Amino acid sequence: MSRSLPVVQFPPEAPRPVSAGSQATVFASPGDLPSDGRTVDDFKPYLVALNLTKRCNLKCAHCYLDATTRAGGGSDELSTEECYRVIDQIAAVNRGCLLVITGGEPLVRPDILDIARHAVGAGFMVVFGTNGMLIHDHVARQLVEIGVMGVGISIDSLNPDTHNAFRGVPGAWEAAVAGIEACKRNGLQFQIHFSAQPMNYKELPEVIEWAHQLGARVLNVFFMVCTGRGEELTDITPGQYEEVLTFLVGAQSQYPDMLVRARCAPHFKRLAYEKDPASPLTKAQGYMGGGCLAGTNYARVTPNGDVTPCPYMPLSAGNIRDTSFVDLWEKSDIFDSFRYPKLKGKCGDCEYSDICGGCRARPYVDHGDWMDEDQWCLYTPKGGDKVKVAFNVPMHTDTVWDEAAKTRLNRIPYFLRAMVKTGVERHAREHAIPLITVQLMDELRRKRFGNDTPVFKVP
Repeated sequence: MSRSLPVVQFPPEAPRPVSAGSQATVFASPGDLPSDGRTVDDFKPYLVALNLTKRCNLKCAHCYLDATTRAGGGSDELSTEECYRVIDQIAAVNRGCLLVITGGEPLVRPDILDIARHAVGAGFMVVFGTNGMLIHDHVARQLVEIGVMGVGISIDSLNPDTHNAFRGVPGAWEAAVAGIEACKRNGLQFQIHFSAQPMNYKELPEVIEWAHQLGARVLNVFFMVCTGRGEELTDITPGQYEEVLTFLVGAQSQYPDMLVRARCAPHFKRLAYEKDPASPLTKAQGYMGGGCLAGTNYARVTPNGDVTPCPYMPLSAGNIRDTSFVDLWEKSDIFDSFRYPKLKGKCGDCEYSDICGGCRARPYVDHGDWMDEDQWCLYTPKGGDKVKVAFNVPMHTDTVWDEAAKTRLNRIPYFLRAMVKTGVERHAREHAIPLITVQLMDELRRKRFGNDTPVFKVP
């Protein structure tokens, strides 16, 4: 049986010292929390990853779960009924969030389609994070019939030998590509996930073009933190990190019908803003994705029920077997520390701290203090006013949305919603359109993505 993660608990008095490893960090008491324009809605979970099994058919070198090939997945793995219960509890906090069902490899869990069916029935947008090897026509059709919105399939290199060596199994690349083709044949949307590493980061331009030619809706580039099985790996250098992110900022304009995004790389926001303060890719303009959502709008549930703010931080707020997800999300001091951070070093001094904030997992993995500066960032703060996130900036508009359009807007995932709203209202103003309707939204969608439904299916 695998051990539960250590739960960090705060004494009730303030200030509250937190012991994590051998380090201590001091956070503010609730009475000291700043009023910066955010409401309870800004701290809803809009993305929850359900790591529902450690079982896997691969042996990937970078796995943060250190997933195994055990047939049983461990005696402490959440049961089917426990999975249903945590899904229902997440729905009590925000039924409109995006649920990512992943593992390990989720498709090796025998009850995974029943769990997905329950999540879709509860009203969630559901996607799978998978290596793609087990997706064939029958599985793809089942996922479509259930109402799963799409799958994210990991490809680490266009060279099959490189991918297979990293994934630890011969034929992994060929099986993943066959899974992609099964998705295409059966109308299941797919994304490509690419983990930037020393062995492959220079392939990124070719991988983006390849994903686009395949018909991927999204290309997500993940920047891993060396934890779990990945502790033995060498990360890309800070210079390479900056190089890849700079390239990604410019790549989106070349592929207007495919989202190209950096994940687990908050510096992406700073680089996008430096290139263009009006860039729709930044939190300053309302796009909340692509940076770090840990603890503010994101949580992860481990196979045995621990709830953490980030996959790369084995930092548990508690376990859903003991405490409901509702209470862990709404009352956890761990999550509060991410929502009202006391950043240290250059991250605390930086004018981009509100739209970037640095990676919290890197200092945590390095020495246990998740509020310390991110040493993978090469930027030196220059002083001056903080660049504000969109919720800090008053936005006045005379544009009117009809009720159906409001409903449609509220079904768009949170991290895209403000950006979509801004773009639609800008178009309405420029063309003297007095009322925003679903028909107008569909027209703009078709102009942006073509005739097919893009990225996220919304009613």
